Amino acid sequence: MPGACRTAPIVSDMNAGATLRGEDQGLRAKLVMAARDIKLAHSIFAMPFAILASFLARPSEARWSRFVGQLALVVACMVAARTWAMMVNRIADRAYDAANPRTARRAVASGRLGLGEARLIAAGAAGAFVGVCGLFAVFYGNIWPLALAGLVLGWIALYSYTKRFTALCHVFLGGALAVSPLAAAIAIDPTSLTRTPALYFVAGFVLVWVAGFDVIYALQDVGFDVERGLHSIPSKLGPERAIVVSRVLHAVAMVLLIAAWRSDARFGVIFGAACVMVFGLLVAEHTILAKRGRAGLNMAFFTVNGVVSCVVGAAGVWDSLV
Repeated sequence: MPGACRTAPIVSDMNAGATLRGEDQGLRAKLVMAARDIKLAHSIFAMPFAILASFLARPSEARWSRFVGQLALVVACMVAARTWAMMVNRIADRAYDAANPRTARRAVASGRLGLGEARLIAAGAAGAFVGVCGLFAVFYGNIWPLALAGLVLGWIALYSYTKRFTALCHVFLGGALAVSPLAAAIAIDPTSLTRTPALYFVAGFVLVWVAGFDVIYALQDVGFDVERGLHSIPSKLGPERAIVVSRVLHAVAMVLLIAAWRSDARFGVIFGAACVMVFGLLVAEHTILAKRGRAGLNMAFFTVNGVVSCVVGAAGVWDSLV
């Protein structure tokens, strides 16, 4: 019996350790599930523009060691902000997602990720965003990211509710992503907004480009949106007219991209070539949609637009360094 007494605490400790490991694995699994559900890889739509804006905002005399640190914080802010915005979207739309066959398997809608867990992840992402914004004040003496953090979080979360009252929800989504280059520029150097007009043209391009391809994406849910009284350009105007609107938005996007190219002396031949490539990609996007219909949506929406953002971002950074 004395041996049993000595063994009992050991067994208890082992069970406690197993429980903790199980909880850790459960938490890790939930976080992985959330990351897959909100598709962190789709950060590629906005991240290149935040990085490009950071390079444009960098003062020519700034030390590279300082800029690299700032850039790392910008990237961290982007990941945290997008996680917040997407978790808010999944929480806000959980009832609609559960009723829509296309989205019923989403983690929150299906119940695989509890509402409380989703809210906790969203709160953690918001807290991380505010915390990283505070580091700009601590390390670089720039209080603006922290001062504007709440406004940014509110703005990028607003999109998730706009489809309830306006067909211009696509424009709100574009605006949520368009804030990324301006916010990044403010984080690097607030004065850049007064000396770098290209930042506004890049932000304008992002706004109408994203709105244009979100109109295309919304074609998948026309019937569901009409049935549930949700607003979108396809549900209001019909698919054919919505596609025309998308084409017009992308034409405006090209005008703004060319304006960005012409407005900054640092943009040269490489960025000009990127403008030509983007024009070709947008034409390809609408050609795929015209030929394949909804069957071509994944290629038109994800692949083509992911390449667009990478091409613009990489070309702009390259020209700014040369």
